[in-house]
Amino acid sequence: MTDSSPSTQLRPNLWSRAAAVAAETPESRNRYVDFLRAISILAVISGHWLMVAPFISNGELSLSNMLEHQPWARWLPWGFQVMPVFFLVGGYANGASWNAAVREGRSYSEWLKARLERLIGPVLPLLVGWALIGAVAHQIGVRPELLSVGSKMALIPIWFLSVYIMVVVLVPVTHSAWRRFGFGSFWALVVAAAVDDALFFAADLRDLGWLNYVFVWLAVHQLGYAWRDGRLAGLRKTLPWAVGGLALLIGLVTVGPYPVAMVSVPGEEVSNTLPPKLPMLALGIAQIGLLLSLESPLRRWLTRATPWTATLLVNGMIMTIYLWHLTASTLIIGLALQLGGVGLTIDPGSGFWWATRPVWLIVYLGALSVLALVLARFERGRAGARPAAPWRQVVGASLICSGLALLALGGVGGEGWLGLRVGVMLLPFVGAGLAGVLPIGLPARPP
Repeated sequence: MTDSSPSTQLRPNLWSRAAAVAAETPESRNRYVDFLRAISILAVISGHWLMVAPFISNGELSLSNMLEHQPWARWLPWGFQVMPVFFLVGGYANGASWNAAVREGRSYSEWLKARLERLIGPVLPLLVGWALIGAVAHQIGVRPELLSVGSKMALIPIWFLSVYIMVVVLVPVTHSAWRRFGFGSFWALVVAAAVDDALFFAADLRDLGWLNYVFVWLAVHQLGYAWRDGRLAGLRKTLPWAVGGLALLIGLVTVGPYPVAMVSVPGEEVSNTLPPKLPMLALGIAQIGLLLSLESPLRRWLTRATPWTATLLVNGMIMTIYLWHLTASTLIIGLALQLGGVGLTIDPGSGFWWATRPVWLIVYLGALSVLALVLARFERGRAGARPAAPWRQVVGASLICSGLALLALGGVGGEGWLGLRVGVMLLPFVGAGLAGVLPIGLPARPP
């Protein structure tokens, strides 16, 4: 007798859909772009899940960071911190789609609507989910500080969107700068980032450091245009970037005033990521040089059906799994706490703690899979909806980014109604409505 339950049919259906799309892929598509996007997501998720070190001490749950307990591990984010690859891939994809829009006579508002829908659609359900979690936690008496810490940890991924959405809004300007100045548009941003760091350290102008969210990530995004135009192709062009970026990174963290970790570590006064600084840019240059050096053999490998189908499967729900992966782990930790602290009394960083990591990763992955299967539909846009006026899209995107940034920094917990920061949580919804990209009226076709 065969088992025809939904659980046994789900995986084959997802794979067969991805395989059908894979079979129709045109030869002209650069599959390595999609592969880098997928592999980067998996690296980020794995890194975050490994760094989370929940631990019950004196009857209290501490959501600590493994890098606090084992300083040697602060070198590990050099491999797991792959946000530069996201912006590289974004530059390539945005350059390609903007070129196509111009060629086909589509307006800026039509182009921007399609880009924003894919980015904003998955994040609003995440905020609704955390509004419900926060409201329930407030009603059952969960301490506000615990909700704040838990939601800040779960909402870490949205900082990327708060920056990347504005990078997308600026594509016509940055792409025009690339077409006119080439690598000069990249180096101008590098110089601006260096000056900003100098003012941050030498003049103690700490608030100016936030400008590097613009300078650093736009610089990496410009390299995506360079890749798209064939200016970063072949070992003779890419290896010098890899070697030079690595040498600069080592110099900055050994001689300069920068820490080793490429993520924020509690207790360290300076962070390379909050806001981003020159080591993050150097890491990006090294990663980009190395990964593009491997492009030719990996593009040949991706012509095979299995790896390309797997790549498309991940890309089909990529924003959903990225945005929800820390919520999945936070919910599992909360469940473990309710079950008497099972697995939460092991000393972080001990041999036994490391030995149990595979079990935790599998459980996290199971929870994330359920969330992704339910919520991936929000990565699709609204069929037939007209784009809003450009000014509405830009103002709406600004409101979305402001709300996401504030939530990434402070979480959802507050002193107001239902124990939530209601005003801050509404900003992304108001912005999405103004920009005309609220994820309502979704088409009925499968993801």
